[in-house]
Amino acid sequence: MSDNATSLSASRTITRRQFTTAAAAGALVTTTGLPLRSARAATPLKLGVLLPRSGHLALIGQACQRGAEIGLPMLRDMGYSVELMNADTESNPDVGRTQAEKLIREGANMLMGCFDSATTLAVAGVAEQKGVPFVVNIASEPKLTEQGFKYVFRNFPSAGMLGKGGLLLYKDIFAATGVTPKTAVLLHINDSFGMAMLGGINALMPKLDMPFQIVETIAYDPKARDLSIEVAKAKAAKADFVMTVTRLNDAILLVREMVKQQVETMGIISPGAPGMYDKQFFKALGKYAEYCTTNVPWFDPKQEMAKTLEKTFEKAFPEESCDLNVGFTFEAVLIAADAHKRAGSNDPQALTEALRATNLSKRAMLGGAIKFEANGQNMNLISAAVQNLGGKPTVTLPAASAEAKPVFPMPPFKGRS
Repeated sequence: MSDNATSLSASRTITRRQFTTAAAAGALVTTTGLPLRSARAATPLKLGVLLPRSGHLALIGQACQRGAEIGLPMLRDMGYSVELMNADTESNPDVGRTQAEKLIREGANMLMGCFDSATTLAVAGVAEQKGVPFVVNIASEPKLTEQGFKYVFRNFPSAGMLGKGGLLLYKDIFAATGVTPKTAVLLHINDSFGMAMLGGINALMPKLDMPFQIVETIAYDPKARDLSIEVAKAKAAKADFVMTVTRLNDAILLVREMVKQQVETMGIISPGAPGMYDKQFFKALGKYAEYCTTNVPWFDPKQEMAKTLEKTFEKAFPEESCDLNVGFTFEAVLIAADAHKRAGSNDPQALTEALRATNLSKRAMLGGAIKFEANGQNMNLISAAVQNLGGKPTVTLPAASAEAKPVFPMPPFKGRS
């Protein structure tokens, strides 16, 4: 068996009368020969969920797992029938590949996962070899939709889409506030994600004709326990504002050190990285967490599905963050369940065909209806400027989905109450 399983198809006691009625209906199906697919659709979709629930990405994997499970009652109410078969990739591509093969042997009709790009690519290879559809919740590796996979469907931006969307929002923030800085200093982690982001930023800055220059680029280890030297360098650069590519712990360390060294800046804005929208960031920094901005794919506060999901999550997990990991994983399950309902079958080919025809206008995240291009990439994804206001991540752009207006320049650290 897989690590564990979760089902939204609650088991029910069937009375003799109900059994007789069902048997009669079954006989009708057999004699007419019509709804074979409908009969199969009564069987829940067995969705193999592959996430890094242990290892160095465990915290993020567990957040994704919460996203997979928190929306099950909502999906049940919408008439979907899905059973989760959970497996831990242990933050290791080889383990992810083995677990994917195991889930398929145990009866998974479709796969979903895996957060990190390396493991997602490994599982995509298994899905392709076995002819089993695979819905990617989060992973930005371009190859996933550029390598010619026939069974891979990604509801998350590629790295190129992420970088471009994040940088263009800088222009939108400056236009909305009427203030355009001329210089920036970029502080970034030096792991594979941070270096990929750096490469993207450097490549896109001239192409997008950005209105400011990056006058200093400072790399650091995301496991560093002291960023005093890096922050001192940033202060010496005397740039108008600070760009960041972080994870959670270093994001806290970075802002704390900026406060300590009295680095007053027009703003702290990330072109797309975790850390600053996390609940732990607010808890650790209090008033100094305010006004930090991250440009990322995010919940659409105008969508009823997003409101319901966030409210349900906050009630169930008051100490955890309802962030994009939760949102995109929930949507991946939604996409799979919707394809199963339309296919009326658990057959992998029928499910794949249904995934190709996906058109989900009611969703939780920003963007238009979920639709897939021929290469399996969701074509309707956009990023939001998410600014910390009033103790919570708040959408300030795009204007059509904004909960508040962006604040730029931000108030100085000194004197905040």
